Amino acid sequence: MNDTENSLLALHELGQAIWLDGIDRQRLMDGTLERLIEADGIAGLSTNPATFEKAIEQDENYQAAIEKEAKAGHSATEIYERLLVEDVRLAADRFQSLYRQTEGQEGFVSLEISPLLAHDTEATVNEARRLWQWVDRPNAMIAIPGTKAGLPAIEQLISEGINVNVTLLFSVGRYLEMTHAYMTGLEKRLAAGQPIQRVASVASFFLGRIDLKVDRLLDEIAKEKDPQRVELARGLRGKAALASAGFAYERFEEFHGKPLWEHLAEQGGRKQRLLWASTSTEDPLYSDIKYVDSLIGPETVNAMPIATLEAYREHGQPEIRIWTAVHEAPEIMHRLAELKIDLRIVDENLEKEGIAQFIEPYQQLLATLEQRRRQG
Repeated sequence: MNDTENSLLALHELGQAIWLDGIDRQRLMDGTLERLIEADGIAGLSTNPATFEKAIEQDENYQAAIEKEAKAGHSATEIYERLLVEDVRLAADRFQSLYRQTEGQEGFVSLEISPLLAHDTEATVNEARRLWQWVDRPNAMIAIPGTKAGLPAIEQLISEGINVNVTLLFSVGRYLEMTHAYMTGLEKRLAAGQPIQRVASVASFFLGRIDLKVDRLLDEIAKEKDPQRVELARGLRGKAALASAGFAYERFEEFHGKPLWEHLAEQGGRKQRLLWASTSTEDPLYSDIKYVDSLIGPETVNAMPIATLEAYREHGQPEIRIWTAVHEAPEIMHRLAELKIDLRIVDENLEKEGIAQFIEPYQQLLATLEQRRRQG
């Protein structure tokens, strides 16, 4: 690639959309988001309780708004929701032009329902409806955790024309269940005589967390005395997440080649794209753009925190590499199994931990807002 070319824009040319992971009012108000959209081709934005908690802690622009809401008598939960909805509306408006230009393919802003509802189908549906109506933007997307309880919720919401980001996915099996829920929701919508052309969904795999969990298990094996197991464990570090992503992408391709999907596509149905999340690199032994460069592929999305985005702009090497992950996945999974590392158990634990890791900052944020509310 020419040194003067923007690596992020090159990803767009290769068929991968880039979302910014995280939101704060400073970037919304000072023109930063518009510059990222125009100069870097940023095509969407996601937020969750963890990233929003950091934003409110670090960005002084929220202080006046918190004081205003507190004086109006709103609770900490109400203040949180009002701040979040206002930010999402502002961000969605910044992406409106892109959303129109791409006929609803790009320009989405994703917001999470309360993580406390992750295992309650009915409450999830009701909360998603409420937030969807409150935000009132066609390019909003409601993030629903990919739990068992999330399956019927996603099907129902899609049938109502509500855009859904299936979040906290770790398992390829669960991903396939969510894909079928999305498809069934579209079928129900068609059967009710409703259009499906503008209904959108992404399936978000949290990759970095997979490697963090599996690498810890591999590091324990590497302390053993068996030289073969030690060598195998060391050679598998940092490969589990890419293998999971490779398997998921292969299933994505297979699914959308089936007659059932082709029928929906003829009616204007949009593919539920795979979104690579948790793409920052916490292990110093790995490249800071590991989960970007290794997973470039058509019809995918990569949600990057600002630090990863800036790193990729600086030294990314854009080239389609997703098929390498696809081809290497079976061998990596086979070798992990040889070491008695059961990814099904790993994925189940990651899902439980993922919900907890959203609940903790959510509750911490509410506690912070309650303290500020009382001070105000």
